[in-house]
Amino acid sequence: MTQAEKPLYHRILLKLSGEALMGKEPYGIDSQVLGEVADQIREVHDLGVQVAVVIGGGNIFRGVSGASRGMDRSTADYMGMLATVMNGLALQQALEKVGIPTRVQTAIDMKEVAEPYIRRRALRHLEKDRVVIFAAGTGLPFFTTDTTAALRAIEIGAEVLMKATRVDGVYPTDPEKDPTAIKYDRINYSEVLQKNLGVMDATAISLARDQNMRIIVFNLLKKGNIKRVILGNPIGTVVEGSDHVE
Repeated sequence: MTQAEKPLYHRILLKLSGEALMGKEPYGIDSQVLGEVADQIREVHDLGVQVAVVIGGGNIFRGVSGASRGMDRSTADYMGMLATVMNGLALQQALEKVGIPTRVQTAIDMKEVAEPYIRRRALRHLEKDRVVIFAAGTGLPFFTTDTTAALRAIEIGAEVLMKATRVDGVYPTDPEKDPTAIKYDRINYSEVLQKNLGVMDATAISLARDQNMRIIVFNLLKKGNIKRVILGNPIGTVVEGSDHVE
């Protein structure tokens, strides 16, 4: 590692959406995208950064969508949690293929396939340079994986919550529908809530604000972006407590 590659953060929480793993597939996991994500995580792991991951399940099943079609919301959310476990196991396999020791911890007990979530055990894994994947959300219905990401980031003492998406930051309107939308370089938590920007759900943003957890929203699909954020390159959008908004 050169001086130019000195990481800005020592411990991070990376939030991955399930949809990001689909790539160009209509459903499920694109193995090429999965491998590219594993390579990006390996890059920052090789810099000595401790990495924890929360992964969504929307590429397999989304609880809110199930509820909107008449399914009981609690049942739909539990099904969504199981989808995150499937994604977590797939990511674990991909990481171990590139030589990164990895543990999956689940908020719902399923000890035959993964460890139960125990905070102190997760911290010990991170200290031993293992990537820890937190699956099954919070283990409770009505909470999103965004909220899980904010909660786990605070619990493990992460210095930043990195939300990896398919867009390159936070916009006032959907940039895919409004080509005139201008990306925010920096915005505060209250502004996100007031403008209902949809960065993360309101519970996650409120929790991050209360604990002053910095959030960086960036494009996962551009190779090397996770490392660029870790090195402090000005990409994506920073959400933090400052009143200064650009």
